[in-house]
Amino acid sequence: MKGGVGGEVAEAPAGPPPPLEWKFSQVFGERTAGEEVQEVDIISAIEFDKSGDHLATGDRGGRVVLFERTNTKELVGSRRELERVDYPVSRHPEFRYKTEFQSHEPEFDYLKSLEIEEKINKIRWCQTANGALFLLSTNDKTIKYWKVQEKKVKKISEMNIDTSKAAGNGSVASSSLCSSPKQCLANGGCGDEAYSSSSNDLSFPPEGIPSLRLPMVTSNETSLLARCRRVYAHAHDYHINSISNNSDGETFISADDLRINLWNLEISNQSFNIVDVKPANMEDLTEVITSAEFHPTHCNTLAYSSSKGSVRLIDLRQSALCDSHSKLFEEQEAPGSRSFFTEIIASISDIKFAKDGRYILSRDYMTLKLCDLYENDSIFDKFECCLSGDGLRVATGSYSNLFRVFGCAAGSTEATTLEASKNPMRRLVQTPSRPSRSLSSSLTRVVRRGADNASVDANGNSFDFTTKLLHLAWHPTENSIACAAANSLYMYYA
Repeated sequence: MKGGVGGEVAEAPAGPPPPLEWKFSQVFGERTAGEEVQEVDIISAIEFDKSGDHLATGDRGGRVVLFERTNTKELVGSRRELERVDYPVSRHPEFRYKTEFQSHEPEFDYLKSLEIEEKINKIRWCQTANGALFLLSTNDKTIKYWKVQEKKVKKISEMNIDTSKAAGNGSVASSSLCSSPKQCLANGGCGDEAYSSSSNDLSFPPEGIPSLRLPMVTSNETSLLARCRRVYAHAHDYHINSISNNSDGETFISADDLRINLWNLEISNQSFNIVDVKPANMEDLTEVITSAEFHPTHCNTLAYSSSKGSVRLIDLRQSALCDSHSKLFEEQEAPGSRSFFTEIIASISDIKFAKDGRYILSRDYMTLKLCDLYENDSIFDKFECCLSGDGLRVATGSYSNLFRVFGCAAGSTEATTLEASKNPMRRLVQTPSRPSRSLSSSLTRVVRRGADNASVDANGNSFDFTTKLLHLAWHPTENSIACAAANSLYMYYA
């Protein structure tokens, strides 16, 4: 933007987006007071399509319910027609019920004496074609490929006879061939004997029917028809926990506890096993697959999570069986912190790629983690921390040769940023009103971002990711800190 004297003025960096203000939009299937919820009605899966115009839900009863956005279909017509209409702009998207169908039924595996429930575990939308909607749905064992399309309802009209006087189905069509109960009529009518054997309730005009008018088929109404195009079965020995579409639009993966299979949408009788973590001896089993997801743009890349809290990125170009990963994301377990519940709460329940494919979001029982996929070794940096002798302060290093000192006593607002140089106070940051928030946001944002050599933290400070202060120590009895910046050792006291 240009200044008042015609000079160029640099634009200020955009600040963080303001917080969202959530408001109620609508509800489907609201319970009345005291109403008991049926087990089969509990929703077990939900998924938007890529456009956001359709929403699919699956329940424990094996049903799939589709909803469509209403304020997009109402804006149909030529530009001139739309200009004539004073159409109020909707403040938020609204959806309406579209259709529903029974996707899965309860089954019984007689070979394993196992009952397979109809509950929908996952729903994934596929690419649309010719105005039809396509989606995948799965229960514990069977995946189905559905096509939902509008069909025109055909009706027969323009009959010769008054259908209100006709009795029974099928007598109307035969009545157009008879014009009078008289025998040997010129227009091909039948006699009394033949007539009495065909129908005795039809009423014909006494002068006969002058001409034969063929019935016409009209289609004025439409109805939605869901048809199962493919069934992908008998490929998983364990319960399916994930399905994911590939960006190529032709293949998808399905994952259970020990294997991940690659399918072609058009071939239902065979699949390719691409990941197999089943050991030769099941007693040696230490972790299972909990979720799997294809990369949104790279058709050769997918990620899967495990019960140990790790996320593995694999490349299908490396080998046919991808037992070795390309990259591993995991949080190292602190020594001595292992307990009976450690592995349970560390198990990742779901992973999702960001829309641009750069980040993976994972969820375990306690936390939500965001991993950066940018090829930068900064995500592997290990910063040390230390505690003062009296236990009232903590310190840790950061990028740009900075280190931070935080007061950890109750009610303390101390939060100081120092630089490993001869003038450590030149990077001093104003004391925030909520230091605990500043502590968490500053550190996590530095680790998350790895795209550039320079960035900013939550306090607005710029960072150079090529210089880092990894090691520091606090004197055991005095307020003195020693820190290492590259090959230099700096010491500070207070």
